[in-house]
Amino acid sequence: MPAYNEADSIERGVAAIDRQFEAVSEDYEIILVDDGSEDGTRKIMEEFTDKKIKLVGYDRNQGKGHAIKIGLHSATGQFAFLIDSDSEIQAKDLANYVDALGSADFVIGSKRHPHSTVRTPAGRRFLSLGFNILERLLTGVHATDTQAGLKAARSTALYQVLPLLSVKRYAFDAELLAVASLFDFKIKELPVNIDLKATFSGRQVFRMFIDLLGIAYRLRIRHWYQKNKLSMSDTYNPIIPW
Repeated sequence: MPAYNEADSIERGVAAIDRQFEAVSEDYEIILVDDGSEDGTRKIMEEFTDKKIKLVGYDRNQGKGHAIKIGLHSATGQFAFLIDSDSEIQAKDLANYVDALGSADFVIGSKRHPHSTVRTPAGRRFLSLGFNILERLLTGVHATDTQAGLKAARSTALYQVLPLLSVKRYAFDAELLAVASLFDFKIKELPVNIDLKATFSGRQVFRMFIDLLGIAYRLRIRHWYQKNKLSMSDTYNPIIPW
């Protein structure tokens, strides 16, 4: 769970996730990553006493993508879930995500799944749809929604994809799925319950667009991902991924 300036919601978010996972498994851990927060988020994190919670943090804000990669260095489970810390996005049924990982490599929440419940500003819906259309054209990813903040993966698959990822901020999810598609990993979409109140700033939209162009350039023109995928295939160790 990456967090940046989430002092107002981090306790509620962790409690919600803890309840969901406790209902489906006895063996899980919650990794909180403070992405250089400036509002006391780190202090609140340090007050958690549950032994299932691991804390990771650093002083300068780097972005969601960077926070997730750093957090996964501390992950030890068979499955990994990437979840936003503000508790605005939750699985309709978390057990379905766990079950789906029995046959899929990546399971992602989608706002456009027919069984999803989505409450979000109209402007954000429009930008999300436009980004998805552009993303499909530029990268060839077939997912209906790459940006929902809930994803699950088999750790062995995730560890193959992570070394090829370079986006630190907003388009991390798009790059994750673009690279996963290169490995021919099976990606399944499941419904989510979303209550998004915030809208994107112009700066965020611009940065996402620039990041997406960078992904397309590395994928379509330089074939950077493909070349590095081949070079790492001889050295990848599924037992010791890092």
